[in-house]
Amino acid sequence: MAVENCTGFPDFILLGLSGRQDVQRGLSVLFLLVYGITVITNLEMVWLITMDPRLHSPMYYFLSNLSFCDVCYCSTTIPYNLCAIQMFLFGAFADVECLLLAVMAYDRYVAICNPLLYTVTMSRSICTQLVAIAYLVGLVDSAIHTCCTFRLLFCNSNTINHFFCDIPPLLALSSSDTSINEMVMFTFICCVVGFVILLISYTVILVSLRKQSPDGRHKALSTYGSHIAVVIIFFGPCTFMYMRPDTTFSEDKMVAAFYTIITPMLNPLIYTMRNAEVKTAMKKLWVRKVFSEKLMINNWT
Repeated sequence: MAVENCTGFPDFILLGLSGRQDVQRGLSVLFLLVYGITVITNLEMVWLITMDPRLHSPMYYFLSNLSFCDVCYCSTTIPYNLCAIQMFLFGAFADVECLLLAVMAYDRYVAICNPLLYTVTMSRSICTQLVAIAYLVGLVDSAIHTCCTFRLLFCNSNTINHFFCDIPPLLALSSSDTSINEMVMFTFICCVVGFVILLISYTVILVSLRKQSPDGRHKALSTYGSHIAVVIIFFGPCTFMYMRPDTTFSEDKMVAAFYTIITPMLNPLIYTMRNAEVKTAMKKLWVRKVFSEKLMINNWT
């Protein structure tokens, strides 16, 4: 096909997860339910941390930002009319998620390995700056990926074998040389620098836990275990999708559905189940809410 008949910004068609209508209806109901649970649980986590003064610490400040990011992150996979906008938003919040996990790992490292300087090292201003940097880097990195992708030509087809506009299926669809895109994606995707920080932090934490008392080790492992579980379920599927050779597997869509839809739903559940402070604060706030509602009803009657 002639180059003049190609375009860098065509109207793309998403094939979705399945071509069968009965399967599509079932998946629509399932993902709508999962999306509702994700939004409710993550917003509840933000509300809980905001309302309870005992949770006004750096660890929970980062957790509230992670929950807010999860809501935005999973919402970006909802069908958009413009593929470039969806790719930019998805990449931005995915990068922010990676960086927030790295920041949370650094926070746990300081709390466990250097507790005497924790309040100074993780002050309110520093925490705010770290979160701001995470969002800034995410936006810039996603803009680079989006611009690099949509500078390509798409001459052969405009049908994307995926359920949202992501980089790998678009690179497979392009008729241009994608070597630069693949190099940029391999360098920046999944926030490699953040992932290295995570590995270093966890290694130091594991070494330092040997020197602590049994009670201190149990408390540290409780928080540490929740965080490592979140990191594994997020970075594992992302590594499979983005940091491998340019090949396509039949499981790609389901893997993408896991880290875009299931993972944001699991994050608040994991932190709630493994964190006694969050569970206690949640019970007290709900008891207070129920009591106030009963009091209002009694006053009304």
